[in-house]
Amino acid sequence: MLSRATAKNMKPTTPYYLIDEQKLRKNLEKIQWLRESSGVKVVLALKCFSTWPVFKFIEPYMDGTTSSSVYEARLGYEEFGKEVHAYSVAFATDEMAEVGQYANKVIFNSLSQLDALHAKVAHLDIGLRINPQVSYSDFVLADPARPYSRLGANNYPQILAAAEHISGVMFHYNCENDNFDNFCTLLDNIAEQYQALLAQLSWVSLGGGIDFTAEHYPLEKFSQKLKAFSERFGIQVYLEPGEAVITESTDLVTSVLDIVHNEVNIAIVDSSIEAHMLDLLIYQEPAAIQGDAQGNHHYVIAGNSCLAGDIFGEAKFTHSLQIGDRVHIEDAGGYSMVKMNWFNGVKMPAIIIKKLDSSLEIAKTFAYQDFKCNFG
Repeated sequence: MLSRATAKNMKPTTPYYLIDEQKLRKNLEKIQWLRESSGVKVVLALKCFSTWPVFKFIEPYMDGTTSSSVYEARLGYEEFGKEVHAYSVAFATDEMAEVGQYANKVIFNSLSQLDALHAKVAHLDIGLRINPQVSYSDFVLADPARPYSRLGANNYPQILAAAEHISGVMFHYNCENDNFDNFCTLLDNIAEQYQALLAQLSWVSLGGGIDFTAEHYPLEKFSQKLKAFSERFGIQVYLEPGEAVITESTDLVTSVLDIVHNEVNIAIVDSSIEAHMLDLLIYQEPAAIQGDAQGNHHYVIAGNSCLAGDIFGEAKFTHSLQIGDRVHIEDAGGYSMVKMNWFNGVKMPAIIIKKLDSSLEIAKTFAYQDFKCNFG
C-alpha cells in the first residue's frame, strides 16, 4: 500500500526502514562534485536500491539508472528518467522490443548474445560487458572474475572483431572496494590491455562497487584519475554506484519484543535478518547496530523468525534494554529493500522518508493482503 502521509511528530510503528534525506544528500553532493570535476557520468544501480519514492530527490545529482533486468529498466525509465542503461546476464529474445522502449544503452553480457540480438536494438547505443579476469572482492560469491565466471566476455581477439557492433563497453570488477591504489592498478591494467579497443569507442562504464563516497576515500585523486583516463582515450566514462549512493543514509528501526538469556543477553526484535537484511546473512556479516562501544550492557540482537541463525549482531548499550525499546540497525539501505521477503510471514517493514525539514513521509506500508498475494 502506497502512502504519502507526512508529519513532523509522528512516531511510526516498527519495523520500518528510515531513509534520511539529509544523510543521503551528503553522498549525492560528493557525486555531483565528482561529475563536475572529472566529467564522469554517474548512473544509479537499481539492483542495489530501487526505492523509487526518493528518485526525484536523487535525480538532480545523477545522470540516470542502470538495470539488470527489463523490469528495472522500465522502473528507471518511468520513475527516474534521464539515461537508462539496460544490462542483463542473458536477455530473452522476446524481451528486446520492450528493452528498446526504455533504454538508451543496451549492454550485452556475452559475444553470443551480442551477435544474436544486436540487430534488434540497432537504434540504441550498444555495449558489451568485458571480464578483465582480475578483480578486488573479498567474497567469492560476488567476485565477477571468479573461476568459470559467466560474467562478461574475455576473448580479446573476438571482442576486437565484434567492435563494429558496439559503441562502448562495461568493466564491472569491484565489490565494496575502498582501496584507491587497487582501483588505480586495475584501471591502468585495463588502459594498457584494452587500449586498441578503447580507442574505437565513445564510452566506457567502470561499473560499481567502488566505495568513493566513504569519508576516508581520496575523492580528488579519484576524480583526477578518471579524468586522465577519459582524456587519454577521448571517451565518456560512466560509473554505476549503488551502495556508494545510499551508504549510511538508511536505518532499519526495530522494537525489542523479548529478552532471553542463554549465557548472554539476547534481545529479540520485531524484524528479521533473513527477511529484511538478507544480504548480510548471505555474506555472513554482522549488522551495524546503533549503540555505544563504551556501554556496559552487552546484547546479542536477534530476529524474530524461526531461523536459528537469524542474528543481526552484537552491541553495547549505556542502559539495560527493556521491552519496547527501539533498536536502530544502521546502514540498511543497500541490497535490503530489493531483497526483503515474506519468510515466516514476518511483518514487512514500512518505508519512511525523513525529509530535509525533519518531517516523516510514509512512502510504503505492507499489510496481510500483500503477504497473501505474494503466493510465497
